[in-house]
Amino acid sequence: MTALFIAWLATAIGLGIATLLVSGIKAKNTLALVIAATVLGLINAFLRPLLWFLTAPLSIVTFGLFALVINALMIMLAAAFVPNFEVKGFGSAFLGAIIMAILGMVGFIAVPFLTGADINWTTYEYQSQSY
Repeated sequence: MTALFIAWLATAIGLGIATLLVSGIKAKNTLALVIAATVLGLINAFLRPLLWFLTAPLSIVTFGLFALVINALMIMLAAAFVPNFEVKGFGSAFLGAIIMAILGMVGFIAVPFLTGADINWTTYEYQSQSY
């Protein structure tokens, strides 16, 4: 449950920073941003794995950069469902996806240092250190 909350919080923070940096992504209030992060998390949990599977050959050819296109489409889909959250075009969504990907990489590196966990590509494992 903690990992799910951390993933949602990272999505919310990334989306919030994207709304600050990209002029084409707007959240009219904090509640809209929280709802958009929740909707984006649900879309990413259920729809994105299917899209990644279907577009795997294209992702291989583009060395994984097509994942940014999929993430941009997920941001646009979340904007279509959330009333006070707007994305003006694919370019804005793509820039938002890049920002969220960079923040995700920073978080992936920073969380183990902050929590004492070991980096693993699938999970974080906490190991207490006794001297």
